[in-house]
Amino acid sequence: YDSIDDVIKRGDHALSPDAFEVAANETGALILDTRDAQSFAKGFVPNSINIGVDGSFAPWVGAMIPDIKQQILIVTEPGREEEVITRLARVGYDFTIGFLEGGFASWQSSGKEVDHIDSISADELATLFAANNSLNILDVRKASEFGSEHIKEAENAPLDFINESMAGIDKNQTYYVHCAGGYRSMIFISILKARGFDKLIDVKGGFKDIKATNK
Repeated sequence: YDSIDDVIKRGDHALSPDAFEVAANETGALILDTRDAQSFAKGFVPNSINIGVDGSFAPWVGAMIPDIKQQILIVTEPGREEEVITRLARVGYDFTIGFLEGGFASWQSSGKEVDHIDSISADELATLFAANNSLNILDVRKASEFGSEHIKEAENAPLDFINESMAGIDKNQTYYVHCAGGYRSMIFISILKARGFDKLIDVKGGFKDIKATNK
């Protein structure tokens, strides 16, 4: 492992939108967006994956990014760059190579391509389901959580086995994706969207909000 000072020095490079785009295209770096799930859903740099820094950040980074030597470009809330670089380094990810200066807002204002993820409320899901009870609903919680309680028609596609879960998803079908509270579902959808799955819709608030509708 490199010293934390060396890691921060390497990663703490503010990149303009143009430089960030060049770095992403020329290095094969993974773009990690650490904003909260719903901010990410509204707009993000294409092919980013979302793992929010204010959730179970380190465990999910470890589970979703298998190569600790993977080069990483970060998008975060302005002012939190060094925190993210440090927290990545604590779990062995020493190769952050820069961050988007000014955060996502600077990318947006530069006029570059922006992607987004459709997100609906639990009430909207209930309305859709009442009209069509053959909706594809994916529950990405752990098997034990799913076994404890779930929507009767949902299919379990655990985030922690994402490659196996992905194998059972048809790119041509629309799926409504939820976890317990909305954190894991956005990780799941962002990773699959970067791999060409464009018909995944997030359910805000997850199973907690779904259950609270009493519908």
